[in-house]
Amino acid sequence: MLRYSIEIVGWLAAAAMLSAYVLLTTGKLSARSSRYHWLNALSGAGFIINSGWNGAYPSAFINVVWMCIGLYGVFGRSSGGAATGR
Repeated sequence: MLRYSIEIVGWLAAAAMLSAYVLLTTGKLSARSSRYHWLNALSGAGFIINSGWNGAYPSAFINVVWMCIGLYGVFGRSSGGAATGR
């Protein structure tokens, strides 16, 4: 059961990452949008869980960085704090 849960987390992460990219490309979200950054941070977290479980440590590492960038986009920007936009 845990194995299937981990795989579901990975697939949901993939859907979130692709959704962020599609929404950005189609203009539905701004690159400065907190929603865009949340989708990236959450997809990174899901990939960390999935790739770490499967022993894909380079992938887990890059997704730690990806998640941190997304969280920075939400919380860490010095120009007014949280990201704004659509």
